[in-house]
Amino acid sequence: MPPKKVVKEEPSEFEKQRLANIAERDKLLAELQVKKNAAQVGLYSKPQKRAATGKPKSTPAKRIKKEEVVSRRTSSRLAGIQADSEVAREQEEKQYEAQKQADIEKRKRRTDDLNLSDITVNGPVNGFFGSDTLLRPVARPYERTFTDDEVRKTSDKGLKSLREKMNSLEIWDAWEPTRIKITPERIYSASFHPTEDIPIIFMGDKLGHLGIVDASQKPEDTQSGVKQEGELGDEDEVDDTPDPQITTIKPHTRTICSIHTHPSRPDKLFTGSYDSSIRSIDLQKQVAVEIYGPNDALEDAPVSGIDMSATDPNTVYFTTLYGAFGQHDVRTSARDTKLYQLSEKKIGGFTLNPLAPHYLATASLDRTMKLWDLRKITKNLPTLVGEHESRLSVSHAAFNTAGQVATSSYDDTIKIHSFGVSHLMSTPTVTPKKTRLKQSDGTHNLESMTTWASGYALPEEVMEPEVTISHNNQTGRWVTILRPQWQRHPQDGIQKLVIGNMNRFVDIYAASGEQLAQLGGDGITAVPAVAVFHPTKDWIASGTASGKLCLWM
Repeated sequence: MPPKKVVKEEPSEFEKQRLANIAERDKLLAELQVKKNAAQVGLYSKPQKRAATGKPKSTPAKRIKKEEVVSRRTSSRLAGIQADSEVAREQEEKQYEAQKQADIEKRKRRTDDLNLSDITVNGPVNGFFGSDTLLRPVARPYERTFTDDEVRKTSDKGLKSLREKMNSLEIWDAWEPTRIKITPERIYSASFHPTEDIPIIFMGDKLGHLGIVDASQKPEDTQSGVKQEGELGDEDEVDDTPDPQITTIKPHTRTICSIHTHPSRPDKLFTGSYDSSIRSIDLQKQVAVEIYGPNDALEDAPVSGIDMSATDPNTVYFTTLYGAFGQHDVRTSARDTKLYQLSEKKIGGFTLNPLAPHYLATASLDRTMKLWDLRKITKNLPTLVGEHESRLSVSHAAFNTAGQVATSSYDDTIKIHSFGVSHLMSTPTVTPKKTRLKQSDGTHNLESMTTWASGYALPEEVMEPEVTISHNNQTGRWVTILRPQWQRHPQDGIQKLVIGNMNRFVDIYAASGEQLAQLGGDGITAVPAVAVFHPTKDWIASGTASGKLCLWM
């Protein structure tokens, strides 16, 4: 029998691709070998050594210029290393071996006790497994933490009456809160105009917009937006209530962090911004004038807060995100501004003592609240009266007219400091008592901060808070930081502060730490994070991340 013909099968598409890949690899290896031989005989130039560079030195109390963001990867071309050269291959091999050894060490099991500070890669160590991670408070929308039963629980008639009064505040219902969009972007700052005739609210947002609304208006006061007869059929259901009249201006190019009205100049509004400027807005002339800004337009010194003394309408005090404190006379140029580097990290908020404005309290990312005296400058710094360190960063430090300071911190607390003066914890109607403070050099009497001599320093134990309130301050990325704000001149003489609540309420506390009220209402769909009191009236305004206004009166 004739032998059978063997039919040679065609290789599959997979086999063809595999053979092509092998051929391409062999060709590449051959080219690399040629270049290696050429490098050995000197056809490629020797790479030059890159000059060593040192770490940039930090300069305190100086503004930082904006720098272009550069790539982090190492460039062989900039280092003078020829691509595909022997030196480049040796460098790659060394990096590979180092990475391989690092991976081996990383996987190696350790049997000894580990200190968290030794194995932390990023972030704070203290409380890492406390409120910062597993036990961090979680916002529970619309779940009250202060109920009506607690309003009536106390046997103190004065406290009960005050709670009932504050809980009787009602949300402004001329429009639903979802329709009162006072700014286009997230609200960062808020303030009332000091007039007691009508409630006028100012709010600043993330992109430099300033919203102004007169809360005395009613839907029938405006005709814009009313449905005209014949525009829609009878079967169409629409809300024909006109929207509130809101004025929005854009005096800044970046976040408006602070808004202030001086009591002697109610026609002017001062605003500070992350765009490194402070402006004076004349409400009558309708002009926004820059009263402070770096001489060089490229300098970046974001303003984080502004304040003024009630007795001086010409001096503006401010802090920056770079830890500096400034004192600027509006009648002079920016060159004459006094700058003091109070912190190496961001100062998030500060205030002056209303009755003794040479004292200021600062809150910083370095986890401290510090008290300073401007009357005595030593080594280009005000006198440090004292400081208190929290477990995590401190967001704001707010003075009231009694001389107390309230702070909020990411350790989920509100702290109230009275600096050892016991009568500050009672109502202002009580006659101040002299308090004896123990110092290392003996004892002496103290009535209030206004009696402290220039250069006076408080002992560490006196800087401890008299009251610590548990409060969820974990705002995260999308909610503006919660900051306590006092009522500047309460008509009833009782010191009260207001702060946003992550459960979509606004909390009111007395200086003694007692909670007075928790305000809410229908239509509040976001956290009213930025909350402020009117200086004298029991009016409270708050703003949300969606630019909406909530108002209680």
